[in-house]
Amino acid sequence: MTPDREGAGDGWDADSYDAGHTFVFERGEAVVDLLDPAPGERILDVGCGTGHLTDRIAASGADVVGLDASPEMLEAARETYPDLRFVLGDARELPVSGPFDAAFSNAALHWIPEQDAVLESVASALRPGGRFVAELGGQGNVSAVVNAVRAAASARGYDVESPWYFPSVGEYATALEAHGLEVRYATLFDRPTELDDGDDGLAAWLDMFGDDLLAGVPDDERAAVVAETEHRLRDDLFEDGTWVADYRRLRVVAVATPD
Repeated sequence: MTPDREGAGDGWDADSYDAGHTFVFERGEAVVDLLDPAPGERILDVGCGTGHLTDRIAASGADVVGLDASPEMLEAARETYPDLRFVLGDARELPVSGPFDAAFSNAALHWIPEQDAVLESVASALRPGGRFVAELGGQGNVSAVVNAVRAAASARGYDVESPWYFPSVGEYATALEAHGLEVRYATLFDRPTELDDGDDGLAAWLDMFGDDLLAGVPDDERAAVVAETEHRLRDDLFEDGTWVADYRRLRVVAVATPD
């Protein structure tokens, strides 16, 4: 499932995403299991990307709508799953009408700093008792990668800042409850994640997901910064020919309470 890159400078390369970053939606299947969709339920998939998990939800017999901010991703989703409904839109201001029995999101919400707007939008779309099931990057996610990029860029006189929102359990639970979403389950866990593409895995990951992280580095310097980042991380994150990113995930289940 693709991140919903609200405000990102570049569009997504859907072909490269599906070919080289399958771990995103493959690991997301456990979140679908947590959602436990039922036949006839109306479900919104927020940040659906190329639609693989949307299809998995639909296989349960649920009536699912996939939402994403990337036209490139939705074009690929519609081509692969022509019988499903996909909508272009902003998670902070949903363009689809509720009520939904559930809202689902995997690996998307950490791209949107304005979580209050997202959660208000999601809560408004749910029926009373409807559930919100999501996984996003949690506190400390890819911190080794971010710190290595920052150090490599700083050595060349450039500043970089993490573009992502990686909350703690307490921070996110407080935000959920502030928007009428009663927390039923929340966990933060380490999930070391093998990257595709062997020795090129970290560079490919930064090429796909790190454009905003590297925004402060001129284009003609990025290759050098990425190479230095690889050098700094190789001893810790390169194992048996594969890069293993230091992922930490936050997984939540919340229920919409009546007004």
